[in-house]
Amino acid sequence: MTFRENANISTGRASRGGGGGTGLAVGGGLGALVLALVVLLLGGDPGQVLGGGQSSSPVAQENTDLQECRSGADANADVDCRMKATMVSLEDYWTQVLPDAPATESVLFSGGVETGCGSATSAVGPFYCPLDSRIYLDTSFFNQLEGQLGADGGAFSQMYVLAHEYGHHVQNHTGALQASRQDTQGPESGAVRVELQADCFAGAWAGNATATTDDAGTALLEPLSRQDIESALSAAAAVGDDSIQEQVQGEVTPHTWTHGSSEQRMGWFLRGYESGDAGTCDVLNAASVDDFNG
Repeated sequence: MTFRENANISTGRASRGGGGGTGLAVGGGLGALVLALVVLLLGGDPGQVLGGGQSSSPVAQENTDLQECRSGADANADVDCRMKATMVSLEDYWTQVLPDAPATESVLFSGGVETGCGSATSAVGPFYCPLDSRIYLDTSFFNQLEGQLGADGGAFSQMYVLAHEYGHHVQNHTGALQASRQDTQGPESGAVRVELQADCFAGAWAGNATATTDDAGTALLEPLSRQDIESALSAAAAVGDDSIQEQVQGEVTPHTWTHGSSEQRMGWFLRGYESGDAGTCDVLNAASVDDFNG
């Protein structure tokens, strides 16, 4: 997926995070990444793993690089600008679907950051903090998503990650996010259902993304290609619990799942995308998480 070069992305709620917190005492490499993935990758409860769970405000500020992200051409050329542009599209879509939902912000950081949920390092991976209603992302994660976990590295796989996290913000507004805390693991658990619903929400946005506009009404994105969808699916498959467990422990243990299988993650994303309707994403009340075909 490419942004239209003349689209205005200067209004996107993305900032560069300051701080440099070190609340996670984990080693480097795949082990740290998998620890983060199993606990909260793509939106689990960061209070379980971030330093202390404090309710302090994050240290975040706009920096020159993001201020210079002004057009779709910038988004096509630079990953940070791409995240800012994706926020513009997500904001436009969700404002239409849920006009009473509060705004959120994506905080891009490098190395570490202070958040309303405590200190975090890049090893945590992307996450949403419900205590300050912000999304946190170190874009170096995309290198790990491709190089260590097998996603294809396409632009839309990156945009899917942010769209999933935005889905958790929606869940925080609707109250659905609570289900992940009340039932924390297992193949049909609340935690898994929350993650799959966020995947479905990401798909619903994708199904409407080419209709999203900037403040002047200019379409933000070119039409999606099949390659774009396959790129998102490659990311969803890469972070399935079964895929990660096979890599790490050589066997699949569904009773410990927190995010769902690769097939389920892809299936719920496609349900949202093909319907183009976030109302079809009621995973929490589905008879089974395998009911993504309707």
